[in-house]
Amino acid sequence: MTKSKAVVTVLVLGAVVVAGYYAVKQVKQRKAVADEAIGNIQAELDGLDPLTRAAVVAKLSKDEVKGLRPSG
Repeated sequence: MTKSKAVVTVLVLGAVVVAGYYAVKQVKQRKAVADEAIGNIQAELDGLDPLTRAAVVAKLSKDEVKGLRPSG
């Protein structure tokens, strides 16, 4: 391997490592935001009386099922 090929290889590998680090960092950041949102939603649900909570969960579940069904 010539010296220029070695330099290019090192630069490409360095770029891959930096891109991989950035991707992992973004995934962790998005997971933290999602976990916080889940915690907030759970806290709101926990604050409801049992009957209201059951109604909210049923409505959310029904809406989600509708979103998964193919339109046609």
